[in-house]
Amino acid sequence: MTGPLAGILVADFSRILAGPYATMLLADMGADVVKVEGPRGDDTRTWMPPVRDGVSTYYLGVNRGKRSIALDLRDEADAKIARELARRADVVIENFRPGGLAKYGLDFETVRDGNPAVIYSSISGFGSGAGKDVPGYDLMVQAISGLMSLTGDPAGPPYRAGISVFDVMAGNHATIGILAALRHRDATGQGQHVEVNLLSSALTGLVNHSSAYVASGTVPYRMGNAHPSVFPYEPLPTADNDLIITAANDGQFRKLCEVLGIPEIADDPRFARNADRTERREELRPILAEQLRKRGALEWFDLLVEAGVPSGPINTIDGGFAMAERFELDPVVEVAGVPTTRHPIRFSETPVSYRLPPPGLDEHGAELRKWLEGPDD
Repeated sequence: MTGPLAGILVADFSRILAGPYATMLLADMGADVVKVEGPRGDDTRTWMPPVRDGVSTYYLGVNRGKRSIALDLRDEADAKIARELARRADVVIENFRPGGLAKYGLDFETVRDGNPAVIYSSISGFGSGAGKDVPGYDLMVQAISGLMSLTGDPAGPPYRAGISVFDVMAGNHATIGILAALRHRDATGQGQHVEVNLLSSALTGLVNHSSAYVASGTVPYRMGNAHPSVFPYEPLPTADNDLIITAANDGQFRKLCEVLGIPEIADDPRFARNADRTERREELRPILAEQLRKRGALEWFDLLVEAGVPSGPINTIDGGFAMAERFELDPVVEVAGVPTTRHPIRFSETPVSYRLPPPGLDEHGAELRKWLEGPDD
């Protein structure tokens, strides 16, 4: 195995999205990830359509690079194998309800007794305190955290984000925590418990909106695609399609006005500073839109990017991948014939690798059982 995490064994007792996303990132970076599934497999194996060769693309999207073993933790023989895997692992990651693995001897305290250096990462919906018994699903957290109150048309109902944004965010936070804990273990020899919950990930992920509330008592509200503190920072109409324009500082706004052929607007005292433009957005928006309607979105995109003004067309997913190809980001890699999205981090000295396709249920069960039932080498 290669990569910055080569030699690290990860026992993955997680399922669905946040945990599997984290362990996929670790696998890409060289960790040996053993995916422990129940007899029926990860729930996402059944989340379809869409499918590829009869397999859920949801499952395929977050499970490359792993080996699968199916264990029924209610069966003592299987639970014993799971405990042995946890005893040998550098990292254990799980997203059961807090305390849910204790009856199998797979909770942090029990695992640590046999493996003092273990990094044990738990992902939950609402933490291990008063919220420990509340099931944690991303849509619930989008609602509870306030994100949905910020998403959608001001005159319409709240909307969820198009992806399970807080599952992905929590998976990233778990990965960061695991890497930091491994660094601490390298320095001290000590393992530790790394806890992540979706609601905390959500509240920190709301960034400026969270700060508006905790620092000033301001409760943000839905503004559609507009930004509460910056203008222009939203879609604006062109001759064909809307174009995202994000002129977030005075210099970018001046360049925007120059490209649009209205340089005098940048010197207009009504729009001199971002605070002025934000306050008078209803005056400024039609001025910009009048010029933008003279060309199409893609033509403006090329002109604005050349001038250093951040902008972008509003694509469907296929257009997003096409744009990544245009920028030579090579967004798709194939792993044993299965197309998958490239790992987002590039290392100059220890590149990521894509060793294994998403595994079939218990695909590696026989070899893993033989290893775990044998001597610890």
